[in-house]
Amino acid sequence: MPKEIRILGVGCAKCEALYDNVIQALDELGIEAEVVHIKDMIKIASHGVMTTPGLWVDGKLISQGRIFSVEELKELFKKL
Repeated sequence: MPKEIRILGVGCAKCEALYDNVIQALDELGIEAEVVHIKDMIKIASHGVMTTPGLWVDGKLISQGRIFSVEELKELFKKL
């Protein structure tokens, strides 16, 4: 189960949607994890993200430029 999740994006609608979906997926699974939304472009780029939103879980870049559904996130989190 994930311990630290970072949403990397400047605050656009897609970034906010991914953040909301992550929160909902964690809640539905009963997982307590630290969730941080990083909006600073320099910090985003330092994570290797060129297309937002980026999803970073436990030190690994999972995706960029994609919004996962709540169900997709739940499946992903179960595998971690």
